[in-house]
Amino acid sequence: MLRSKKTAYVTIGDAAAAPAAPAAEGVDALACEQESAAIYAATEPLKSLVEVRSAGAARVLVVDAGATGESIVAGCLAAGLVPCVAYTEDMARAAHVKLAPKTVCVGKSRETGALDDSYRVLSAAESADAQAILLVDSRLAVDERFLSMAADEHRSVYSVPVASINAAFGGITRVWRTCSAPSDAALHVSDDSWVTCPKCHRISDAQRVLANHKMCPECGHHFRMTSAERLASVLDAESFECWFETEGADVPETDPLDFPGYLDKIGGMRKKTGLREGVRCGVGRIAGMRVAIGVMDSTFFMGSMGSVVGERITRLAEHATEEGLPLVLFTCSGGARMQEGLVSLMQMAKISAAIERHGEAGLPYFSVITDPTTGGVTASFAMQGDVIISEPRALIGFAGRRVIQDTIRQELPKEFQTAEFALEHGLIDAIVERPRIRETLANLLALHAKPEAGAPRGFAAVLAALTANPTKCELEAAGAQLAADERDILSGVRAVAVKAAAAVPKRVANGVRSVATRRAYRAEIEQYTSKPGAVKQAEAAENPAWASVQTARDVHRPTAGRYLEATCEGFFECHGDRGFADDAAIVAGIGWVAGEPATLIAQEKGRDLQDRIKRNFGCPQPEGYRKSLRLMRQAERFGRAVVCFVDTQGAFCGKEAEERGQGNAIADNLYAMAGLRVPTVSVLVGEGGSGGALALALADRVAMQEHAVYSVLSPEGFASILWKDRSRAAEAAAVMRMNAYEIFDMDIVDAVLEEGEGSASANPDFAIANVVAYVEESLDELSALPIDELLEQRYERFRKF
Repeated sequence: MLRSKKTAYVTIGDAAAAPAAPAAEGVDALACEQESAAIYAATEPLKSLVEVRSAGAARVLVVDAGATGESIVAGCLAAGLVPCVAYTEDMARAAHVKLAPKTVCVGKSRETGALDDSYRVLSAAESADAQAILLVDSRLAVDERFLSMAADEHRSVYSVPVASINAAFGGITRVWRTCSAPSDAALHVSDDSWVTCPKCHRISDAQRVLANHKMCPECGHHFRMTSAERLASVLDAESFECWFETEGADVPETDPLDFPGYLDKIGGMRKKTGLREGVRCGVGRIAGMRVAIGVMDSTFFMGSMGSVVGERITRLAEHATEEGLPLVLFTCSGGARMQEGLVSLMQMAKISAAIERHGEAGLPYFSVITDPTTGGVTASFAMQGDVIISEPRALIGFAGRRVIQDTIRQELPKEFQTAEFALEHGLIDAIVERPRIRETLANLLALHAKPEAGAPRGFAAVLAALTANPTKCELEAAGAQLAADERDILSGVRAVAVKAAAAVPKRVANGVRSVATRRAYRAEIEQYTSKPGAVKQAEAAENPAWASVQTARDVHRPTAGRYLEATCEGFFECHGDRGFADDAAIVAGIGWVAGEPATLIAQEKGRDLQDRIKRNFGCPQPEGYRKSLRLMRQAERFGRAVVCFVDTQGAFCGKEAEERGQGNAIADNLYAMAGLRVPTVSVLVGEGGSGGALALALADRVAMQEHAVYSVLSPEGFASILWKDRSRAAEAAAVMRMNAYEIFDMDIVDAVLEEGEGSASANPDFAIANVVAYVEESLDELSALPIDELLEQRYERFRKF
């Protein structure tokens, strides 16, 4: 028998009591299922539901995620069987769930694979007291482990393909194949066969959790990975060369405090884990790109940092510097190792010095924070990456929660010291789900690679390299898929068309376009025949500046974020100023523009009311400008062009903004942009309000859309200050010459970009394509100039005013 605790998971009841949920949609049958069914019928002895009843089954569990469940339930009732349907919450209104006398809920959604989880299905069978399990198009039909456990519980298992059910009156005729594992395949079931999620407290098949990147299939909780599991899921298969693991190459253990029993504990930990210390270091490849990598392992002294851990990471950074390799560190640590006292503390300084040298050599360092990362590791190399990403819900902090509460005598919020808390407070760049970490790292490695390094150029090339260089985990999954598919073809459980090649993920990202496709926009622009300033309202003819103000403020106008998305591919958004908070009014990150790496920054107003409130209506705080400054400095270090999209009424005016140095933040941006040793392009796509706009517009090339505006102050503010009458805003707009063509005539901008008949609100695709074309052409031109000449031209551009 399975352990009784599994009954705490499933919910059994009458169909009428099932919770309300959207109607379940049927699963489309593949055309080739008919061929599968033919092979199936020819190779296996088949049974009808009446014969299942005659074999001693009175109650059966029906496991069907598709549209045939109703006919199966009806067939069971006609054959004298009592059917119990296993379902998920999103199937609660499905016809077969309503028809069944009994139901068992095994999870929230079909998408999580709950109906293919051996634990859930066996638990449901036990709860329903079913003597047989009826599977429709289920992987469990060829899962020897599941079949062995079902046999141990004296439950028969039968399976059928969808195509056979459709032609067999719900299975009342002979279409059911008896499923059983080979006699020598019986597997022992132990406590390790099941995993209980500490977050949602649901129990799952351990193998299913492992296949799901060690994430809970129900709630997405990230279980801790060992260093071996991490390397297998991130690096290209067979590419890892481990350093420091052999007797001769390893760093000798020390006991600087002669701590009682310390070395004995080290020996015991080595025997228990098979590791020599709490971090594994070496070199490997991600999407074919060589990288120095270190992975801390929580199974060895909780990944704590003693002298050996510190020495290994330091040597790793030194080797990476010598060989010109990027560095990736996965952190998972309780902090300094107390048994080594002050020597452990010194590892923070030693590693920091090595990482600083690595950075000075112009090499990137990516820090990946996993649960938990605390103490001296947080206060050193975990937070020193050029890009810092974290898994969801990871514990990140310096001092312990209990210590802080005892010190300040206050209850701390639930989200305190989580990855989400760190992201909100601007301390990390992004939170990345575990299945996307490898792709994210591959894209970042390519974006930071030097042209001569031979790394993929462009996001589509990165995705292709990932597919061409699968991980060990992906190859194992492909092998398992192949074996299952071969069994399916023989048994008819799956369609013949399922191929093992599909098991290795094909990366296809939304919005991936070829450079040629984007270049083709130019032809559309050249063919467009509308005249500049095509707003034909009488008011526009009388006062074009005021008409542009109203058009620029149109809430239906494409926001700066849309221009950013259209300009680049593979965009990785970087959050936070690394000191106080993340400002949603400024979106900043790295992406591919016309196949070349670039840093992109946009002042984002928001696309609906809720989003506009979140983004403070596009009025940046000091931390927003400091985030953009951080990204611009990083772009300069790695030789990436900077592209800015400006759309703001102005920098946020408030007490808190002044306290945090709004003026200082803008001044720092202007100072930095004046001397950035990379090409810079800025486009005003809406409002360009005062210094808040200029902070992202001190560039080599500056353009405006024809209905964008640019001014020293809002027309209302101008009228209020000079004339003490805000109602004269339209007159103020005309006096300030806020119309794009008048600004162009004053040589303040280099180009006016047409928006089409009406405005960008009416012609978003045309307006966006025009901006993309201008950015790409400007970068092509600027990239050909020597840096010193570029800086001189930039200086003269603004010197003339």
